[in-house]
Amino acid sequence: MKKFKIGIINVTGYAGLELARLLIQHPQVELTSVTGRSAAGKKLNAVFPHLADSNLIIETELDDVDFAFSAMPHMESATVILPLLEKGLKVVDISADFRLKDAIEYSKWYNRTHPSPQILKQTVYGLPELHRYQIVDARLVANPGCYSTSAILALAPVMVKGLIGNYAIIDSKSGVSGAGRTLSLKTHFAEVNEDVAAYALEGHRHLPEIIQELNLLKSEKSLSITFVPHLIPITRGILTTCYAPLIGRTATDKKGAAMIKQIYSDFYKDEPFVKVTSSPPHTKHTLGSNLCLVYPTIDTRTGRLIVISCIDNLFKGAAGQAIQNMNLMLGLPETTGLEALAVYP
Repeated sequence: MKKFKIGIINVTGYAGLELARLLIQHPQVELTSVTGRSAAGKKLNAVFPHLADSNLIIETELDDVDFAFSAMPHMESATVILPLLEKGLKVVDISADFRLKDAIEYSKWYNRTHPSPQILKQTVYGLPELHRYQIVDARLVANPGCYSTSAILALAPVMVKGLIGNYAIIDSKSGVSGAGRTLSLKTHFAEVNEDVAAYALEGHRHLPEIIQELNLLKSEKSLSITFVPHLIPITRGILTTCYAPLIGRTATDKKGAAMIKQIYSDFYKDEPFVKVTSSPPHTKHTLGSNLCLVYPTIDTRTGRLIVISCIDNLFKGAAGQAIQNMNLMLGLPETTGLEALAVYP
């Protein structure tokens, strides 16, 4: 059976490296071309010894491939993707350049005019649990942000059922790898170790895509969202805790909590990578896997919904989800190359 030839633009970032690691092991595709400005001309396995099985040379431009991933930074990805689309290639973009449908919103959050606003409405937001059938036929898929993935999957079932009021609070904590490989003071070991800090209280760039996707699920008044991200001293993982008022006739006792859990179980019963847990999940429970673990319950004292979700920010929050999207776009079984269990301890 012929394997699809796959290329990665900017393999040298954390997301690009995780893509390479997973694609090298994928049974139905072959990673044949990678680019990277800082390491061009060098062997991939020489720069990154954990990829010892690859003899690829890091180039400045992609060779002839059947499918491409762009792992370029935000605001740089769009310009390299447009020529690929003109060639007829299918692409998954890991940056934020095509996640928002509204070019004005993009300009507001990224302080730049979008270079190709006409393509925004044609792009599919790459969360398979919500947009699987559109992804199958898409030419360009915008891989969701890591915070966005954990938050949207945490709240989607109750949004669809119309069980929460007009606001939600989303508290997320992320490992340091979410900030990327670029050196900075805030991710310096001595600054991060034994420290937890909130940031982007004026508004994180993942917030507009969370609002966009959740409001697509709500037929009534738009949901008002407060989102506060935190940096914690671990390498990988996101733990998100969501709070929202319950509305309607939802019981707020133990019976109501059991009903909420059943709603989540029914919503995700056919999803290969979302599991509803019987106890609050830990970030380590998803380490190195494409799983999102979700635990919904009710604070019986206040009658408030509480939902906890966990993902590996580089796997389900980036590279794993990108390959899940690729599988769908190429007509492959969705779980191919992604069924590894979490690493423990």
